[in-house]
Amino acid sequence: MALEDLLKTPCEWLKGTGPDNDIVMSSRIRLARNLNGYPFSTKLTKDEEKAIIEEVHEASLASPFIKDAMFLLSEDLTDLDKQFLLERHLISLDHASKQSGAVCLTKNETISIMVLEEDHLRTQVLSSGFDLHKCWETINKVDTQMEEKLSFAFHNTLGYLTACPTNVGTGLRASCMMHLPSLVLSKQIAKVMQALIKLNIAARGLYGEGTEASGNFFQFSNQVTLGQNEEEIIDNFERVIKQIIENEREARKTLTDKKQERFFDQIWRALGVLKSARLINSKEATSLLSMVRLGVDCGVIQGLERENLNELLIFCQPAHLQKMTHRNLSSSERDKERAHLIRKTLRSVEIS
Repeated sequence: MALEDLLKTPCEWLKGTGPDNDIVMSSRIRLARNLNGYPFSTKLTKDEEKAIIEEVHEASLASPFIKDAMFLLSEDLTDLDKQFLLERHLISLDHASKQSGAVCLTKNETISIMVLEEDHLRTQVLSSGFDLHKCWETINKVDTQMEEKLSFAFHNTLGYLTACPTNVGTGLRASCMMHLPSLVLSKQIAKVMQALIKLNIAARGLYGEGTEASGNFFQFSNQVTLGQNEEEIIDNFERVIKQIIENEREARKTLTDKKQERFFDQIWRALGVLKSARLINSKEATSLLSMVRLGVDCGVIQGLERENLNELLIFCQPAHLQKMTHRNLSSSERDKERAHLIRKTLRSVEIS
C-alpha cells in the first residue's frame, strides 16, 4: 500500500457517522509513551533513534491490530508527504517538522503511531462522530499489545513518564473536532472559550497544537492527565463536550427561529460563491464550506451529503490538491484547482 492509495478511500473519521456527527466531526484518544533505557526524544543520539524505530516496528508487526499497517520512515517522506499526512490528521505539526522518526498507519486510518515525536511513541485512534469510549476501547488494546513487546517508562507513583509534565500519569489526551458555526455567528464562542479555560480544556485549530481555529472548526482536548485514571479523564471530558453540543444546538435553533432570513441568506451566499468561484484560497474555502455544512445540517440545503462536504474540506487542502494532480502547484494554481474541485463537487446542488 502506497501513500497515494489513501486518496482512493475516504478517511474513516470523516464518514459523517457516529453520535452527534453534525457537530462532532471526529473523536480521538492519544497515548504518550517512552521506552525504558533511552533518554527523551530531544536527547537521543542517531543510533538510539534508529534502535527505537526498529523496536517499535517489530512490536507493530506482532500486534493483530496493526500488523498490516504501513510503516513509513520520516527520512523517506517528502515535505509534501508530511503535509498530506498532517492534513489527514495522521501526524502532528510537530512530527511533520522532524527529520527523523516514523509513522505507522492502518489502512482505514483509524490508528496511527508517531515514532519520535515529543515522546518516543504517540499512539492515536480516531473515529467519526462523538465516540470517545470506542476510541478508548481500541487504543487500550493496541497499547496493551505494544507493551507486551516494549518496556514503557513507568513510575509506581507518577504513572507513565513523558517528556512534557502535563502528560505524566496516564499519558492520555482525549480530543474532539467540533463544528461550531452557530456559536460563532451568535457571538457566544468567546464565552464558551473562557469557560473551557477554567475547566482545563485546551482549544486549538483544525490541525491541533500550534494551529488557529478556522472555518468554525475547533479541536478541544483535556490538559490534565495526572491524578485521574483513563475512564475518569474521558468521562469528565465527555461531559464538557456534551454541554458544548447542547449550546451549539440551542444557537442553531435561535438562528433558525429568530434570525431566519439573515441566517439563510448567509448560507445561500456561501453556496453561490463556491458554485461560481474560479479562484479561491484555502482559508476562504474552509469558511464558506463551513456555512454550507451548517446549511446541510439544518436542512436548508438539500441533495448534499455531509460525508461529501467533510471530504471536500480535506481534499481542498494544499497537499491533497498537489497529490491529486501529481505535480507541485503554485499558490495561484492551487486556488484554481481548488475552485474547480469545489464547483465539480457541488455541480448538482441547486440554489433555491
